[in-house]
Amino acid sequence: MTLSLLLPPYLQPGDTVGVLAPASKVSYDDCVAGLHVLRNEWHLNVVECPTLWSEYYQYSGTDQQRRDDMQSLLDNPDVKAILAARGGYGCSRIVDDLDFTAFEQSPKWLVGFSDLTALLAHLGTLGYASIHGPMVKTMAHEGGEQALESLRKALFGESMAYSVPAHPLNRPGIADGLVMGGNLCLLAHLVGSSSEVDTQGTLLFIEDINEYLYNIDRMMIQLKRAGKLQNLAGLIVGQFTEVRDNSDPAFGKTAYEIIADHTQEYSFPICFDFPVGHVADNRALPVGLMATLDVSEYGGQLRYPTNS
Repeated sequence: MTLSLLLPPYLQPGDTVGVLAPASKVSYDDCVAGLHVLRNEWHLNVVECPTLWSEYYQYSGTDQQRRDDMQSLLDNPDVKAILAARGGYGCSRIVDDLDFTAFEQSPKWLVGFSDLTALLAHLGTLGYASIHGPMVKTMAHEGGEQALESLRKALFGESMAYSVPAHPLNRPGIADGLVMGGNLCLLAHLVGSSSEVDTQGTLLFIEDINEYLYNIDRMMIQLKRAGKLQNLAGLIVGQFTEVRDNSDPAFGKTAYEIIADHTQEYSFPICFDFPVGHVADNRALPVGLMATLDVSEYGGQLRYPTNS
């Protein structure tokens, strides 16, 4: 069994990392606290890209500007990790124009979540691991202290394990698999593209924000019809926040009940209410690494092997 996708080198103090906004525009002031963490607490050199200041309508720059920022970091052999300042929308507009030739000669960690799912998934199709985790804008948010520490551990190659309380919709079981996934909307959006996620035998994790319940239902149907659920090793259900409902009549199920309904015919373990998603406590999940999911009546555990 594959132990992991190809791992970029883990970080060490003094390494150089790059920060950019590859999708929606960001306020530089919102990034100051996170940049302070990188420089003054983790002792990293930071390359700040122009998209931290520029804007083009809702984006942090034109497609070309955002592509150029990402390409410059992919091509720079001194940059050991690329951290998104924020997500929003726009990564899928540039992914097909990126050249990963230099990256494959000098792999580096890519960190982000939400819209960054498009880029994390694409790296997975190329055979490289990445990190689904806090972005620079969210790194210093109150209530995110454990999430920030989990990102540091992921980047610096320390052992990682998470325990979560029991949930009534959990399905018990133990399974090993590569951890894959991200934002549910993006995972459904990528089906049929060159960045489509291969979920066979994986521990799939999903999360989302600001979606109507009927659309969560539709996206779960999309994954199911595309064969993305039938051969999972396990499912990790993260946070579904700011969920909306029709006013009259209501949809009739919660987001978690929708997911449970569309997975009831399968036997793999499922862990609900995992701390990953659009919340302050958004724990880092290395994508493309082998882990063990253990769900029992007492709760759920996700364990990564030491330095895997």
